[in-house]
Amino acid sequence: MLVLVWVGLGVLTRRLWSEYFVPERGISRRVRMFGGWGLLLLWLFVPFYFLYGRTALLDAEVRELCAKDGGVKVYETVKLPPGKFDKYGVVKIPSKQSAKPGDEYYYEWKVHSYVEDDPSVRRDHFLVFRQSDSKILGEAVSYARRGGDMPGPWHPSSFRCPEDAGNSILQQRIFIQEKGE
Repeated sequence: MLVLVWVGLGVLTRRLWSEYFVPERGISRRVRMFGGWGLLLLWLFVPFYFLYGRTALLDAEVRELCAKDGGVKVYETVKLPPGKFDKYGVVKIPSKQSAKPGDEYYYEWKVHSYVEDDPSVRRDHFLVFRQSDSKILGEAVSYARRGGDMPGPWHPSSFRCPEDAGNSILQQRIFIQEKGE
């Protein structure tokens, strides 16, 4: 469908150009030639910019933001007995909203959207706290771009930087399993 619209606009532009930019109207050959080449280049490259150029520019912006403050920072590690870990070696801690008074640790997840349209760019910030003294044990920051592709029935593309800066990675680096004796 998009190809038919693209070709149809090209044919329409060619007809209008031939009809209105003729030598009889006093338009010089040079203006017609450069104008025609300009329209041709716009017709060829503007769709590719909207399909691929925007995502490439936003991916570069995500990489730049990620280089500034992306990644995992651990301020304190905690050794826990093997019984606190599930079968995958992960400690399940609740979010701040669902933490109970008896929970030792909780996490917060803050999301800041830079661009909310399609494509979208956002910052994910995970923080893990000890509940007894509200001390930050670690934080992870990542940036992501989603969408900006040609519309269709498929899932939109995405880009995340760094890939290893999620909540589970942060928890794996903070909580260390004690060696059983």
